[in-house]
Amino acid sequence: MASLNFPLRTPRLALRPHREADVDWLYRVYSRPDVSRYLLDEPSSLEDAQKRISERIPRDDLDGGHGSLSLVIEREHLPIGDVLLWFTDREHRVAEIGWVLDPDHGGQGFATEAARAVLDLAFSHYRVHRVAAQMDARNAASAKLACMAGMHREAHLRQDWWSKGEWTDTVIFGKLASD
Repeated sequence: MASLNFPLRTPRLALRPHREADVDWLYRVYSRPDVSRYLLDEPSSLEDAQKRISERIPRDDLDGGHGSLSLVIEREHLPIGDVLLWFTDREHRVAEIGWVLDPDHGGQGFATEAARAVLDLAFSHYRVHRVAAQMDARNAASAKLACMAGMHREAHLRQDWWSKGEWTDTVIFGKLASD
C-alpha cells in the first residue's frame, strides 16, 4: 500500500501526525473541564499531556505496529484539535474513530471536516470495512458531528459505563465502506 504524505489537506484544514511541540496546545485543550467532561479521563495535567504526546507520536499509520493513526487538526498552521483512528479488529478491518476540538474553534464545522477526511482515508486508503464512534450519550455536539460526518446512530446503551463517579449511557455510531 502506498504511504501517506502528510499533511492531509481538506479545503480549510491540514491533518498531520503529532510532534513534541504539540504538548502545550494539547495541555491547554485537554486540561479544560468542558473538554474532559465527556472523555474517559479527568482534565489533563502537563505531565498527562506529555505522556499523551509520547504515546501519539508513533501512531502515524493505521497499518503500522500500533494499528492506529493520531492526527492533529490544524487551521492556518495552528493546532485546534485532533482526530484518532484505531483498529478494534485488525484482521477484519474494523476500526473506531474519536475526536477532540478546542471549544474556541467550535461551531464552524472544523471537526466534521476533519472526521470526514479521516473516514474517507479509512475506507479509501486503508480499506477498512467498518468504523464506529462511541461516546457519552450526553455529548450532543459529538453525536451531531458523527451524523454530519455520515455516520449512522446504531445503539444507545443504558448505564453501561462507570465514569467519574456515575453510571453513564453510551451511544454508538457506525459507518460501513458500502455506505
